[in-house]
Amino acid sequence: MGDSLEMLGSEASMATETRIKSDLCLEIDPPLGETVATAEDWRRALDKVVPAVVVLRTTACRAFDTESAGASYATGFIVDKRRGIILTNRHVVKPGPVVAEATFVNREEIPIYPVYRDPVHDFGFFSYDPSAVQFLSYEEIPLAPEAASVGLEIRVVGNDSGEKVSILAGTIARLDRDAPHYKKDGYNDFNTFYMQAASGTKGGSSGSPVIDWQGRAVALNAGSKTSSASAFFLPLQRVVRALSFLQKSIDLCTDKPKAVHIPRGTLQMTFVHKGFDEIRRLGLRTGTEQVVRHASPSGETGMLVVDSVVPSGPADKHLESGDVLVRVNGTVLTQFLNLENLIDDSVGQIVELEIERGGQPLTVNVSVQDLHSITPDHFLEVSGAIIHPLSYQQARNFRFPCGLAYVADPGYMLFRAGVPRHAIIKKVANEDISCLADLVSVLSKLSRGARVPLEYMSHSDRHRKKSVLVTIDRHEWYAPPQLYTRNDSTGLWDGKPAIELAAVSQPIDINGLPISQNIPLCHHDTEPMHEVRGVTDTAATMGASSGDGSLNDFGSEAKKQRVEDDSSDGTVANASLYGSELKSDDAMETDNTVLRDYEGATAFSANASLAERAIEPALVMFENLHCNVEIRNLQATSRKSIVTNPCAALNIGSADSPRYRATNMEVIELDTDFGSSFSGALTDEQGRIRAIWGSFSTQIKYSSTTSEDHQFVRGIPVYAISQVLEKIITGGNGPALLINGIKRPMPLVRILEVELYPTLLSKARSFGLSDEWVQILVKKDPVRRQVLRVKGCLAGSKAENLLEQGDMVLAVDKMPVTCYNDIEAACLSLDKGTHSDENLNLTILRQGREMELVVGTDKRDGNGTTRVINWCGCVVQDPHPAVRSLGFLPEEGHGVYVTRWCHGSPANRYGLYALQWIVEVNGKKTPDLNAFADATKELEHGQFVRIRTVHLNGKPRVLTLKQDLHYWPTWELRFDPETALWRRNILKALK
Repeated sequence: MGDSLEMLGSEASMATETRIKSDLCLEIDPPLGETVATAEDWRRALDKVVPAVVVLRTTACRAFDTESAGASYATGFIVDKRRGIILTNRHVVKPGPVVAEATFVNREEIPIYPVYRDPVHDFGFFSYDPSAVQFLSYEEIPLAPEAASVGLEIRVVGNDSGEKVSILAGTIARLDRDAPHYKKDGYNDFNTFYMQAASGTKGGSSGSPVIDWQGRAVALNAGSKTSSASAFFLPLQRVVRALSFLQKSIDLCTDKPKAVHIPRGTLQMTFVHKGFDEIRRLGLRTGTEQVVRHASPSGETGMLVVDSVVPSGPADKHLESGDVLVRVNGTVLTQFLNLENLIDDSVGQIVELEIERGGQPLTVNVSVQDLHSITPDHFLEVSGAIIHPLSYQQARNFRFPCGLAYVADPGYMLFRAGVPRHAIIKKVANEDISCLADLVSVLSKLSRGARVPLEYMSHSDRHRKKSVLVTIDRHEWYAPPQLYTRNDSTGLWDGKPAIELAAVSQPIDINGLPISQNIPLCHHDTEPMHEVRGVTDTAATMGASSGDGSLNDFGSEAKKQRVEDDSSDGTVANASLYGSELKSDDAMETDNTVLRDYEGATAFSANASLAERAIEPALVMFENLHCNVEIRNLQATSRKSIVTNPCAALNIGSADSPRYRATNMEVIELDTDFGSSFSGALTDEQGRIRAIWGSFSTQIKYSSTTSEDHQFVRGIPVYAISQVLEKIITGGNGPALLINGIKRPMPLVRILEVELYPTLLSKARSFGLSDEWVQILVKKDPVRRQVLRVKGCLAGSKAENLLEQGDMVLAVDKMPVTCYNDIEAACLSLDKGTHSDENLNLTILRQGREMELVVGTDKRDGNGTTRVINWCGCVVQDPHPAVRSLGFLPEEGHGVYVTRWCHGSPANRYGLYALQWIVEVNGKKTPDLNAFADATKELEHGQFVRIRTVHLNGKPRVLTLKQDLHYWPTWELRFDPETALWRRNILKALK
């Protein structure tokens, strides 16, 4: 008990040691008439079999039914050379969209296409063009299900543990093992026996042929038990039947491929095979047992018993768990194979079942349903969510009726609302949803930005329905809602628009809402990236949210509104953030300007009235403040606290993956620990805002391989915000940005792109700081008693080649500096016209020697990332500040930075992951997005591309990637400050 089972084709690991096992058997006399295989027999058999075994590299392009999106390795083998048919497992072929290729033993690679996956049993077929194999001589492997027997010596030939070709030996021990149960919410085979042998197969060997000494396949490898060497093989009788239909269909097709129809029937019920002793305890009569035993000349050992019935299926209300099957259409049936043959041949007909229920004989008539009619062959993709009719597999797992609207992947829109994977959608906008068509109909009536109730059920809490509010967010990050339908003639899933957007779409403002509305729900700030489920961010996931805040008695002049913000351009930990938005009374009726602090998820909506309430004098130690906050259940509270440190230097180290972190910043510490779930404002006794109580994220590293995100809150002084806020209110000197329908010039902030940190003067003496400078700095700032030192320069900045790590910054333009505000003030003075250039004259101390340097400054706007390109499922952009802060950019004009990649994409398939730059495409340098876009526009669908990359650690790499424009067109997002809209443009797609 407790042993876990695994399918052997998903996420195969790349082991380095070849695994060739053999059993040690006692030398006993073989049964009379049976041939003993010699080593030479096995060698000849393997020489014939190995060339026909292929390594399958499959990519599930979308989550669907029981499978998630992703790339994996498995095994298949040629069963028809002339027609080009490969046999493997169903969980390898995938029930949804899949792109695959086969690699032969001589490393020839050919594309393959799915032509059939059985709705129930774990087998399926790929097709390929036989003429594509040019340099290998091989033969097909014949199928011989009748040759399987207990004691038969076998070999499993396949891609075990990713070793391309492994040969594992074993002996078939059982022919009547129950079908393995892998997952309670995933694929499981049923209504069949399995074979069992101790061959020790592992990941990657799914779909391997189980051969005898004559080179015949007697079974299909499918799964194993992780805690032992037990492996499970699928019998081939049903495979042979399906292959026969497939071969006939191909022979009849003379002009172009067409879909293959293999008749499959179902009663939507699961049987189990039990021995007579147990069946007697269920009430089987003695006379019935004798009839059944005599009906089988080989000596029957048990009967079929009903295990479960799918609600609303053909057998529902007719059969119950525990019913013992005696006859079907007057014939005694005790084996799965005989029952399935009869059911498959009776699609659309009525079958008569004779059963015994608690010792009472009953006869019921049940209609045989077409199994393919309840196997989903289409899905809706909207805002990253994948929704399709509930399959027979999951209906059986969850005990829900087939055909309900099933969430295979919640994507962005549903995940943000709290709808989990495997959910069943019951209502949207108070309208009942009984199938996918109902959902599409309701969505087509809803305008973008509408917030509507959604009711769903979960199999883990099936007796209660849950309601959430979902925002209909057809954001440009995703294509318009698409309805994909399986095309068995091509092996592809063809997409078409699911909703006519012309009637429901409206322009949206920077907050992601229609311009006609003025509801500050923040879908994004001035950055394009949202959190996307099914894609992988380079940033580690942040834990708890920052909390919500509002003002109570002492801050009653300020209003509260809830803000939800999401991660952007890989610089913020990948989590939805919650915070509070502060407004003045006047701001409720005037045009408001919104500033957001990503790390704290704090937003300020302000005008001159709020600016007057935010006073400039710095806080002092032991000053009384009121922290006006809001806990996550939206209850406002206010607590009195005392300032313990008004100028604590913030020191947040680099994370494993580049992401936003506050630098060169002083914060306020209080004597009260409010926890990390609070955010809001710090006000004085008069209700004036003195600071913002915001959240920060840092990463605690326990070892070189383990780390954990940690969240803490500190006060952000108002003066750190008011300077920018004043420029926004009065009009900045940068490009205009449309805010609530009004264009406002945004400020350009001049900064010195250098990360600094404070060192106490007592310690600075040990690094060579003279007593004269100690006296000067103490006189300048008797409170802090510190000197600023250089931690690093941003790569590509004007200071990069001038300042070095460890330099002490003593003065700017002959004026001593002791804190970050002094540097900011010096940069600000450049914009006020007091200097003729954009440089700062720095006095530094380097290795005990005082030096004068002229260092240039840089101007930055608040837009951040304004353009990204999604190519082959990876998101590329210009390096953002979090990357540049590491102090490294590739040589030769830099490159475009890969910040994200999507599961199931070519980037996932070929290993083009995040944390690296693409510097060349097919030999053409890509120093920026324009060059990258030009290089990729020339590439065609299915074309292999040579990519040269440079990792964050500086290591170069060359890889090849096959472009897939069918499922992964090339598109870009651009932010237009003139309209404050993000626009999605298709750069390359199939026509």
